[in-house]
Amino acid sequence: MPSMDPRSLLAPLHLLSFSTLLGAQLYQSFLITKICFVSLPRSAFTTLQKRLFPVYFRTQSLLLILTAVTIPRQGPFTLIANKVAWIPFAVAGVTATLNWWVYGPRTRQIMIERIHQETRDGLQKPATDDDSPEMQRIRRSFSRSHAMSIHLNLLTIGSMMWWGWELASSLNLELK
Repeated sequence: MPSMDPRSLLAPLHLLSFSTLLGAQLYQSFLITKICFVSLPRSAFTTLQKRLFPVYFRTQSLLLILTAVTIPRQGPFTLIANKVAWIPFAVAGVTATLNWWVYGPRTRQIMIERIHQETRDGLQKPATDDDSPEMQRIRRSFSRSHAMSIHLNLLTIGSMMWWGWELASSLNLELK
């Protein structure tokens, strides 16, 4: 059996990791989250999200690394040689890392604080002007952190869509 050049595995591994990354991002961000938000009671939705998103951000980051190291021809060295190709990976790397290590955990923690404060305040209703000052502070803090996490996630997705466009534009497909 002839020996196989390990570099010949890069292209299939890259396409698999990239498509898994982008598909998971789109599926989780726009389908699962929406369905769960509409279908589940708030407490169940919160419980699900606080367990699901740490796994999502970790998986997103690991798939991003796998996608970067499997870029065809020379793996990550291709990014160094191609001055435009590294930009979407740099943006996605920074935004995914911030969500994994900063804004994801911060949002999760504030979500837990909000639940405890709702219990202390005896709240079973949406936010109102009658909320305690502490609840108002927690809600503002949650809104800022959650909005930042959403925007970072959208930047990560957009960066990978940019890479997908670059990748697809470089393919030479001929139908016979």
